[in-house]
Amino acid sequence: MRQTSAAFRMLAPLIATGVLLVGCGPSPVSTSDPSRSAAPAPAQTAASDKPLRVAPEASALNLPVGSLYKNPANNRNELVLADVRHTAVLIGDSQAMPKDSWPQQAIAALGYKLHVVGMGGTGYVATNGKTGNYIDALQRGDWVLPYGDPPLIVVEGGGNDATQRATDVQITGNAERLLAALKKRYPGATLAMVGTLARGASNGGGRRTEVDALLGRIAAKHGIPFVSAGDWLTRYNAIGDLQDGVHMKPSGHAKLGVVLARELAALGLTMGQ
Repeated sequence: MRQTSAAFRMLAPLIATGVLLVGCGPSPVSTSDPSRSAAPAPAQTAASDKPLRVAPEASALNLPVGSLYKNPANNRNELVLADVRHTAVLIGDSQAMPKDSWPQQAIAALGYKLHVVGMGGTGYVATNGKTGNYIDALQRGDWVLPYGDPPLIVVEGGGNDATQRATDVQITGNAERLLAALKKRYPGATLAMVGTLARGASNGGGRRTEVDALLGRIAAKHGIPFVSAGDWLTRYNAIGDLQDGVHMKPSGHAKLGVVLARELAALGLTMGQ
């Protein structure tokens, strides 16, 4: 018994060291794949955008235009465009979605081709039951951004956030998430924001004009070019160009397209050669 006890006393430090080494080993990596329909929390968003490795140049892919490519730099599907270096990305709601909408006309007038994503009824917080708000739709893959390096990304909206009574805190939080994701995804692109089309504070603009002003403050905080549209309906005599109190007739799209093009050009956002 004495020999056994003595042997145990000699082995005990070695056993303890082994236990400590096992306890300090790497944690197991989870292989679970979250559901596509579940909106990620901010922490999950950051993790999902962590670069894996440098992606090849778009010209080296040799993929047909319109192909979806799983970008290894961000682990997301992206669309191969014919000329991404001269294409502006427009993220927006129903103001931006119709072909020849005032935001589309304005950006095209500056010399860009267009890649338009988003959907009516959505916004920084607002959803339409089919797709998420801007940041959640981006992270879930409800719509797809281009592969490569677009020179300009324009985010338009805010009207549906006003209609759905989103708070300033909610709008600010999601706008911050969206801008961070876009900056990380396209570090070489210029970001710009277009505010909420409304009548103005002294003409019944209400919450829509308030959201426009809030978005302007967010853009200023990040040093992002911003075009306020919070009083355009009255300033540019466009109320008569409304077809339903919110959306423009073709005459209104043409009128405000000229205005927005002028404002964006004044901010130095014309397409370079």
